[in-house]
Amino acid sequence: MNLKEFKAIISAKSNQSLEDLMLAARRETLKHFGRTIQLYSPLYLSNECVNSCTYCGFNRRSKIKRITLDIKQVEKEAQFLRKQGFQHILLLTGEDSSRVPVDYLENAIRTAKDLFVSVSIEVYPLREEDYSRLIAAGVDGLTIYQETYHLPTYHRVHPDGPKRDFKWRLGAPERAARAGMRKIGIGFLLGLYDWRDEALKLAEHLQSLLKNFWQAQFQISFPRINLPAGRQAPIEADFKVGYPVSDQEFIRLLCAFRLLFPQIGFTLSTRERAKLRDKIFPFGFTQMSAGSKTFPGAYSVGIKSGKQFEIADDRTPRQVVKALVKSGYEPVWKDWERSFA
Repeated sequence: MNLKEFKAIISAKSNQSLEDLMLAARRETLKHFGRTIQLYSPLYLSNECVNSCTYCGFNRRSKIKRITLDIKQVEKEAQFLRKQGFQHILLLTGEDSSRVPVDYLENAIRTAKDLFVSVSIEVYPLREEDYSRLIAAGVDGLTIYQETYHLPTYHRVHPDGPKRDFKWRLGAPERAARAGMRKIGIGFLLGLYDWRDEALKLAEHLQSLLKNFWQAQFQISFPRINLPAGRQAPIEADFKVGYPVSDQEFIRLLCAFRLLFPQIGFTLSTRERAKLRDKIFPFGFTQMSAGSKTFPGAYSVGIKSGKQFEIADDRTPRQVVKALVKSGYEPVWKDWERSFA
């Protein structure tokens, strides 16, 4: 598939049936990844932030309890997740480089690397030399979403703070790739702008990265803002979804990306409810989180508030594993132990 065909498939006027797309996407996923799903867990280090992202619970105006874990607390949280069976961990923070400097990130990564085979980060955009430091400390993956590729919308939902710098954020995957980052995940947040336009921009962005940084392994994700019944705003953020995306549109988006990028890994968020996750993962997804908590200290330290967004799938890791096995898939805790059916 090329970009022209991709655009036609996601078009509102597309005559391509969703059922045919799902069958084709599943064939491609099985061909390249087999019946396997890699499991990982997020570990939030801090919810302190200097940005005012209108859609985010970490928004600096949100009245939440702010905390940055000390290294002993990081180790306690990591030990808990390690006992759950996880070998792939994603360390996350809000965006406050004064509270969470690179030195702190380096120490947290070294602590996690003693317990997990793969440590990734989702933090504020860094300089190339800072990514090099963190790679030396043991990090091998970066996730950084552009949130929206539509510049007017980007500025509207990021009214102030360093995150308002569109180009600096957009260049982060390239800086990480030049530094030698092994895995890089990009994506956009569904609900901020027209998903078809965002999808095309993400596809173009990924094609450019693949062309110029072929040594890196790229992944994509399209987390979706889903609000609990009866609510108009997620968490404490004063935000209304102006561009809601239906389940049918979400599945069309997923399948189109799988056909355009048959060998790229896709990540499935716990923002989606359990029933839908169990239905759609065979059509393109290769890894998913399980038992996720979206605030620091949530697993073992005893913190009970200050989340970034609502979790729709609150099943335990073992319950997710059971569902995968029931569907005939193999949950993968270590990627080098993956077997292909």
